[in-house]
Amino acid sequence: MAFHYSRRKLKPREEEESGELNIVPYLDILMNLILFMLLSITGLASFGILNVSAPSYGGPSTTVAPQDNPEQPRLVLSVLISKKGHFVNSENAILGEDGAPTIPLQADGAYDYAALNAQMVKIKGAFPSETKVIVAADPDTSYDALIQTMDAIRETKDASHRLLFPDVTLGAL
Repeated sequence: MAFHYSRRKLKPREEEESGELNIVPYLDILMNLILFMLLSITGLASFGILNVSAPSYGGPSTTVAPQDNPEQPRLVLSVLISKKGHFVNSENAILGEDGAPTIPLQADGAYDYAALNAQMVKIKGAFPSETKVIVAADPDTSYDALIQTMDAIRETKDASHRLLFPDVTLGAL
C-alpha cells in the first residue's frame, strides 16, 4: 500500500501559522505588576493619614478666629520634641527651667506622653478658646514619637476624649 501526498498537504500554510498573537505571557506579567503595586500602596497609605496644617510663610492668615475676650493675650503654643524630652513654650516664655525640658524623658528613656497630655490640659484651662499648636521635632525623632506627641496634644486620654488643640501645624527647626 503506497501513500500519495498531494502538493497541497506538503506545502505549509503561512496564513495559519501567523494568524494570532499569543498575549497570555504579557497579560500574566501585567497582572503580577498590578498586584504588586496594589499591595505596596496599601502599606504606604497609612503614612498619609496625618491631619496637619502646613505652616504659612506669607502675610497674615485668613483663618484667624475672633477672640472671645480681646483683653486676654493670644497664645502661640509650640511643642518641640528633642532628645531630652518635650519643650512646651508660648510666644515669649518657655515653660521649663534653665534650658531643661518642660516634660523630661522618663527613667527608662521613653517620652512621657501622659505628663505632656496633663500639661496640655492645664494650658487649655487657661486658654479655652485656643485650638492651634505648632509641633517641631529634631531630625532624628522617630515617626512613632511624633504621632504619639500629636495624639497627646489633640485630646484628653480619659473617657471624655475632650479636644485640646486639634489644629496641629508641623514646623521645621
